[in-house]
Amino acid sequence: MVAPAFEYAAAGSYDEAVRLLAENGEEAKILAGGQSLMPMLNLRLAHPGLLIDINPADQRGPSVTDSLLRLPALTRHRVVLEHDLIRQHCPLLADAIRYVGNVRVRNRGTIAGSLAHADPTSEIGCCALATGARVVALGPAGERTVPASDLFAGYWSTTLDPEEIITDVLIPAARPRQGWSFQEMVRRTSDFAIVAVAVIVNLAERSGDPASATVALAGVADRVVLADPELLTGDPDESAARIADTLHPADDVHASGAYRRRLARVLVSRALREAAARAAL
Repeated sequence: MVAPAFEYAAAGSYDEAVRLLAENGEEAKILAGGQSLMPMLNLRLAHPGLLIDINPADQRGPSVTDSLLRLPALTRHRVVLEHDLIRQHCPLLADAIRYVGNVRVRNRGTIAGSLAHADPTSEIGCCALATGARVVALGPAGERTVPASDLFAGYWSTTLDPEEIITDVLIPAARPRQGWSFQEMVRRTSDFAIVAVAVIVNLAERSGDPASATVALAGVADRVVLADPELLTGDPDESAARIADTLHPADDVHASGAYRRRLARVLVSRALREAAARAAL
């Protein structure tokens, strides 16, 4: 299929991209990696009058300051997979990125593009919730920081204003005695997740007792979701059962809601066990 006709503008800075968004309103779309947008154009699911290419706007690489991992918006999935800083300070994301699309998608796709796309089966969105990530959004009124837990509004929609653009993703660096696990079930390699689970477990540094745990799930609602921490007990199987009982996924062509709920129970239990084992090392 062929995309509809559109105008093209290369933004030399995020400020210029915001200005173009403000001037063109709903007619404008941001182009980063294009791994979600271009298929939508080709299928005529999107009809923008203007594509604003932000690739010239940012050449920064990942960095760590004051126990905070900063990923510029244009950080490619391939960089997340391979970069030593990310593997050291956010191993959950570095592992989960292997499940995103295929090698072609990972070469071009960007972390901010994935978050802005707000796919309810998103591995990156799931990890952003589990790690307590935040995004820096730039708009006409300036910058603001949005927790990942407040970013997703529903199917392929976010709480960002139409004239805002993500410039950075901020992730708390992994602390000592922290374990992690990412589990996913797909029908075949590179498919969208039927269910995905990301877990972070923290142990007390001195005693080694459980201190906190975070469970995020994808593929079980109209957005990636966080499990209620009150549902977590010291028993992975019990915790998984309690979390699964709160889920009400819809039936679709890939799986029934009942199957997704059973699968979530299995994957949450598995992830909690693996994350706790890693934290204890």
